[in-house]
Amino acid sequence: MSLIRRGDDGYEAARTGRIFNDRHPQRYPAAILRPADADQVAAGVRRARAENLTVSVRSGGHSWAAWSLRDDALLIDLERLNRLDYDPATGVVIAGPAVRGGLDLAPFLAERGRAFPGGHCPEVGLGGYLLQGGQGWNGRRMGWACESVVAVDVVTADGEQVHADSEQHSDLYWAARGAGPGFPGIVTAFHLQTYEAPAVMWHDTRTFHPDDAAVLLGWLHDLLPGLDRRIEPVLAATRLPGETTLLLHTTVMAGSDDEAATLLRVFGDGPLAGKELSRVTGPTSIARECVAQAEQSPEGYRYAVDCTWTDAPADVLEPLLSRLWRELDTEHSFAIWYGWAPDHELPDMAFSVQGNVYLATYAIYADPADDEKYRTWVHERTADLARHGTGVYLGDTDFTGRQDRFLSDEHYRRLEEIRAHRDPAGVFASYLTADRERLNVHG
Repeated sequence: MSLIRRGDDGYEAARTGRIFNDRHPQRYPAAILRPADADQVAAGVRRARAENLTVSVRSGGHSWAAWSLRDDALLIDLERLNRLDYDPATGVVIAGPAVRGGLDLAPFLAERGRAFPGGHCPEVGLGGYLLQGGQGWNGRRMGWACESVVAVDVVTADGEQVHADSEQHSDLYWAARGAGPGFPGIVTAFHLQTYEAPAVMWHDTRTFHPDDAAVLLGWLHDLLPGLDRRIEPVLAATRLPGETTLLLHTTVMAGSDDEAATLLRVFGDGPLAGKELSRVTGPTSIARECVAQAEQSPEGYRYAVDCTWTDAPADVLEPLLSRLWRELDTEHSFAIWYGWAPDHELPDMAFSVQGNVYLATYAIYADPADDEKYRTWVHERTADLARHGTGVYLGDTDFTGRQDRFLSDEHYRRLEEIRAHRDPAGVFASYLTADRERLNVHG
């Protein structure tokens, strides 16, 4: 077990070395623990209690706001908890919280003919991803990734190890599926139901001029309610070609090439058919898509991010989105419209806020002097959209900049009751917020 205290050699590398966002907050844990297994995690929690330290947790380091960094806390970094075990009899995989969805889990399962709705960004660790809900590949058909969590192994605030599922410690199981950094424990392993891998994956990628936004959004909103659940449509405003372009990138998982091509044919019948600036279609794979995602979200840059769910119609959203899209002014910055269209009642779990369409903006830049400029811009433009929204997805939020609802009122009250019962002394750090009284307040 590696313990580095503030002032020790290697402290700064341990504090920020695994944080994806190069905008590193000036928050300094008292010590950083890198346990090798669940026993050492439990020992770390007991040590924190003995030293009267709050515990913060890091799984993959992809929280945009670096939630794991808390002043004077014991940061438990789970990087070494990256086991993968598969049971062919049940199709359940046991995965450590530091397992990366695209780089580790996806190829591990592909070798076994299995699949799981892992995250679009390949380097995201499963810990934060699943605790926040998990918006992943083939998610419109498979649902939120946390819906496929069948059990979790947890270290509690007392430093005890428990197995939680629908029958035992069910309150922790409920909270682990959506509570995010407010979960009152440390998950040391996730038990995930996997599925037979689709035979093929295809994409259809078309680019359009920003002047076509109104027509394009109107068509997509009309199309979305009846769109086959295997089809995942994402409209991105991006500057990677050199100037702002609208990129309609659609993926589909199907049983054959013919079936995939047939499912994607609907995108050739829209009002802008033949007016695309470019079009590429054909077979792809999770591995290829992960490469493209990594290019769109490069390492070594500073990020300011915000999001909202919305049920608003296209004619309400288009003026706000067009303004935002045209203001993108760095090479890698981008914003997405993601057609979700919920089609089933969510199971009994903490996760409880979603909407017809997901909107998120990622300002990506290099100069620290631009931090306030881009944070202010992202949160102000998102706030304009959120006036027509239903809440946020925890994975793309920074509550030190803008707060919104992330759980239903009923589920937030239930989570607070579980937290009060499981962690009455406040051992775990919980949500990082600018205003505790405004936490989970919409509008």
